Amino acid sequence: MKQTEQFTSIPIKPSKITPEHVYLSRREFIKMMGLAGAGALLAACKGQLVTPQAPAATEPPDLHVSAQTDTLGNPLTPYESVTHYNNYYEFSTAKDEVANLAVNFKTSPWTVRVGGLVNKPATISIEDLLKKYPQEERIYRLRCVEGWSMIIPWLGFPLSKLLKDAEPTGDAKFVRFDAVLDPDQMPGQHINSYPWPYEEGLRLDEAMHDLTILATGLYGKPLPPQDGAPLRLVVPWKYGFKSIKAIVIIELVDKQPSTLWSTVAPNEYGFYANVNPDVNHPLWS
Repeated sequence: MKQTEQFTSIPIKPSKITPEHVYLSRREFIKMMGLAGAGALLAACKGQLVTPQAPAATEPPDLHVSAQTDTLGNPLTPYESVTHYNNYYEFSTAKDEVANLAVNFKTSPWTVRVGGLVNKPATISIEDLLKKYPQEERIYRLRCVEGWSMIIPWLGFPLSKLLKDAEPTGDAKFVRFDAVLDPDQMPGQHINSYPWPYEEGLRLDEAMHDLTILATGLYGKPLPPQDGAPLRLVVPWKYGFKSIKAIVIIELVDKQPSTLWSTVAPNEYGFYANVNPDVNHPLWS
């Protein structure tokens, strides 16, 4: 996949993003939690392994639930679609099965270990993360290499705040992420053709960008298990397979880390995976 360091900012009005019947209590929730509003951009979603056994991409659910559209004229994405059309291979390769398989996924207790090339390594619980870092609302377009996208109002906080508190050393050049390895709860992790646990990575400057967030919720609600609870990465200018879910390790390293999809299909999924609608994807275009 051709890589690019450029991305385009597309403003999306918050009033356009959420069907009224889904998000009616938004203002009260924000008032209660002390949340801040934020901007909008392009983003992504996760791809599929290029093998003869890989299931074909399915069409997203009908998103024409509301007469509203985003600033590009596209139909909005209702909460039901965001939470029931999920690429999450740790549970299943079938998008419409993930929500049911993840319904009893335990996200408490949950800790995240921050370490590697830092002066202040730490292991912190999800509850302490929520207390320490004020949650903000970020409205991003989640774009998949499969050719579909969703517009989602995330709740979370800039990854840079967590990294600054850890104090990266001068040798740190990349940030590596590990997702949880729990085949007892995640039946998809019994599929041996994938190198579990899910791994991802960013350049340090990308990770420190204010638009890169650790998401803890969406649509004014806690993040559902099928969307990566309790903590997932969201990088708005990259395809969604970069948005690693159920994070348990954040490590600062000096060399470019391996990632799951660039390991199993390097000709299809590069490390950077920046959104470029003008460049065809070899499989999904």
